[in-house]
Amino acid sequence: MEIIGEVTDIIYKNEINSYTIAELETDNEITTIVGYLPFIVLGDTLKVLGKFVEHKDYGRQFKVDTFEKLMPQTLSALERYLANGNIKGIGQVIAKKIIKRFGEETIHVFKYEPMKLAEIKGISEAKAKEMSDSFIENWEVWQIVGFLERFGIGAEHAKKVFDLFGTKAIEEIELNPYILVDIARGVDFKQIDKMALDLGINYDNEKRVESGIKYGLIRSTYNGHSCVLKDNLINFVINLLDVSTENVENGLISLRTKNEIFIEKRENLEYVYLKNFFETEEEIAIRIKRLQKAKNMKKIQNLKSEMKKIEKNSKIELSEKQKEAIQLVNENNVTIITGGPGTGKTTIIKNIIDIYEEKGKKVVLSAPTGRAAKRMTETTGKDASTLHRLLEIGKIDEESLYKNSRDYEGAPIDADIIIVDEVSMVDMFLMNYLLKCIYQGTKLILVGDVDQLASVGPGSVLKDLINSDKVPTIHLDKIFRQAAKSKIILNAHRVNNGEEFLRKDEVEEETEEDFFFIKEGSQEKMLAQLVSLCTGRLETYGNYDFFQNIQVLSPTKKGMLGTRELNKVLQQQLNPNKGNLPEKASMGAIFRVGDRVMQIKNNYDIYWERKVLGQKEEGSGVFNGEIGTVLNIDEKEKSIEIKFDDEKIVWYEFSDLDQIEHSYSITIHKAQRK
Repeated sequence: MEIIGEVTDIIYKNEINSYTIAELETDNEITTIVGYLPFIVLGDTLKVLGKFVEHKDYGRQFKVDTFEKLMPQTLSALERYLANGNIKGIGQVIAKKIIKRFGEETIHVFKYEPMKLAEIKGISEAKAKEMSDSFIENWEVWQIVGFLERFGIGAEHAKKVFDLFGTKAIEEIELNPYILVDIARGVDFKQIDKMALDLGINYDNEKRVESGIKYGLIRSTYNGHSCVLKDNLINFVINLLDVSTENVENGLISLRTKNEIFIEKRENLEYVYLKNFFETEEEIAIRIKRLQKAKNMKKIQNLKSEMKKIEKNSKIELSEKQKEAIQLVNENNVTIITGGPGTGKTTIIKNIIDIYEEKGKKVVLSAPTGRAAKRMTETTGKDASTLHRLLEIGKIDEESLYKNSRDYEGAPIDADIIIVDEVSMVDMFLMNYLLKCIYQGTKLILVGDVDQLASVGPGSVLKDLINSDKVPTIHLDKIFRQAAKSKIILNAHRVNNGEEFLRKDEVEEETEEDFFFIKEGSQEKMLAQLVSLCTGRLETYGNYDFFQNIQVLSPTKKGMLGTRELNKVLQQQLNPNKGNLPEKASMGAIFRVGDRVMQIKNNYDIYWERKVLGQKEEGSGVFNGEIGTVLNIDEKEKSIEIKFDDEKIVWYEFSDLDQIEHSYSITIHKAQRK
C-alpha cells in the first residue's frame, strides 16, 4: 500500500547503510516507518510503498519497500522543511519570512528566480544564490532513488550512487548507464544494456564493450573464480553483446590501460583479473612470505622430548608422519597440514596445543564457519571461534570486502600460535584479512582437506598455496585404524581416487555400517526411500532421531528432490499441523513449533541470550548457516522464538522471517556454512 506524509521524527538511522526508523505524519495519524531511506531528514514529505507489520516491542509499523520524496504539500510543511537546517543559510526566522513573502510561489522562486530572495531583509544576493543552489541540490538528490528503481537497484544502494557521482548522478548514468554495473553486485545487466541501446549507444561502443567485460569478470566471481581464461572471457562477451573479437580485444587493452583489469600469463595461457582480485592474491603471497621469513620466535627447543612427554600423558602414540607435522610447525612460521578424513589432523592439532601451552604460549583456534568452530572445540577441548568473530569483521559486508579489501585494516590477533581449520572453505578476501591481523613472528597453521567443497567466495586459497610449493606442507594419507572402521571415511578416499564404493565382500567384519548407497530409477521412488529413512527406518542401525541426528542434503533447490520440495514433504511427515498449535505463513512456507530452521543471511544486530553454567549470557548476531529449532510462535507479540544449536535463543519478528527457512533439507553448499 501507499502512504504520503511528513517526517516528523527520526528515531534511528544507521549511517553505514541508511536503515532508518522514523515517524511519518499523515492526514489521519502518525505512523512509524522502517526501511532503507537514504537522504531522509526532518520535514521531508515522502510517498512510501510497503506494508504494515507488527513489531514485538513497538507494535504496528510500516515496512518500506520503496519511497519517493515529494515537495512539501502545504505552506506550513514547506516552512518546516526550509527551517530544518538542510538549506544553507536558512533557519526558522528566515524560513518564516520567505513563506510569508512568496507563499505558493516559494518553490518557483528558489528554482527559477533566486535573486528575488534578496528582497528579504538580511538576505544578500550572494546568500540568495547560495540558498537556491542548496535547495536545488537537495531536489536533485531526491530524484536518485526513484531513478535507480527502474534498474532494479534498491534504495540501500542509492547512497553509493550519490557518494560516487553527487547531484549529477542521473546525468552521468544517462550518459553511460553501464557505470551501474560497478555500483552493486547483482544488478540486471540486460536491463541496463537495453536502456543504453534505447538511448542510441552503438553495439560496438567502447563503454558498452568494457562494461560487458567487467560484467563477465564479476559474474565469474559468483562461481568462486578469481580470474578467467582470456579466450573464455572473449567468447562470453561476444555472445553477451553480439560484438566482434576485435571489439573485445580493444576493450581489454583499454581496461588494462586504465588499470581496471590485470592480465597474467601462465604456461602460455592468459588469465584476466579484475584489478582488485589480482592485488588481493598478490597481497596474500607477499604476507605469507613475510610471515615465513620472520624470526622463528616461538620455536621450542628439545621438541622430541616434549612430544614424548605429551604422548605419555595422553597415552596416544604419534605416527612418524604426525611427529613430522609437529616438527614442521616448530621449524616454520607458516605450515599447512592437509589430508582426508581419518588421517590424524585432529590429533596433531591437540598435540600442538598441549606442547605450546605447556611452554606458556597462547594458542588461538578458529574456523570459517560456526559448525566447524564448534566441532573444533568439541574435538580439542579448547574454545574455537569463527574467523569473522576472531577478526572482528563486524558489519563489513561481503561486497565492500570484495571491492575494497585492501582498505580494511583489522585489529592484531593476540596469539603466539594461530590454528585455522577447514581452510578449504576460506576465500581469498577472508584470507587476506586474516593475514593483515597477524603479528610478525606469530605461527600460522592452516589445516584442511583440498578435496572438500571449495569456498563459497572467490579463490581456492588452500589448494593454490599447496600447489605453489612455497609453504611447508605435510600431506597425511594414512587412514588410522579407528577411522578405517568407518565406511564413510573409506569411501571418501575411494571417491577421491576415482574408485567405486566398497562392495560387501570388501568390508571387514569390524567395519561400521555407517554408509549406504541406494540406487533408484525414478525421483518418485527416491523420494519414498528418503521419507522412509527419515521416519524411523534408520533406527535399526542406531539411535537416529531425525531432529537430533539426521540432516538431508541435496545438490539443488529446485525439483522434486530439491530442498524446497523436500522441506515441505519432510515437514508434513515429521512435524504435521497439530491443529491447536499456532502457525505462521511466510514467503511460501509455514512455520510450526518444532520446525528445524536455518538463518540464511548474516544479521549482526539481532539480540540473543543463553544460559552458560547457570549464568545468563547476552549478545547480538546470528549468521548465515546457523541451524535451530522453533520453540514458540506468539501471535500476540507477532514473533517466533528460535533456539539455535549453540543454545542461543532469539526472537524474530514476523516481519523478519525472510531471514530464516526450513532446514529439514539444505543444499550441500549451505552445509558448508553450518
